[in-house]
Amino acid sequence: MISRGKEVKVFTGNANPALAGAICDRLSKKLGDCSVSAFADGEVSFTLGEPVRGADAFIVQSTCKPVNDNLMELLVMIDAMRRASAGRITAVIPYFGYARQDRKAKSRDPISAKLVANLITKA
Repeated sequence: MISRGKEVKVFTGNANPALAGAICDRLSKKLGDCSVSAFADGEVSFTLGEPVRGADAFIVQSTCKPVNDNLMELLVMIDAMRRASAGRITAVIPYFGYARQDRKAKSRDPISAKLVANLITKA
């Protein structure tokens, strides 16, 4: 649910900019100004190009192949939005990587889907 009186802003990582663009077209909104790239060693670099203070920020980012890179982009974007004082942050995740690992197949197996969900919640 979108809060009344709050500005809605939609951002995207590198996983699915076409979907984010289609969402913005449907909402008659401009795609948020941000840049996601990588340093020479492969670390994710994110720059937020506009204020989000108090806004409802939506981040469209699948965790599809390359799963770990796209997941890290999402986590860094959420953290940046939180530090920039976004009113509410909603991750729109059309494909949730690690979803098949939602229960233990045998003893001592991790539940990776729960771990990833916790990472997203805490980012």
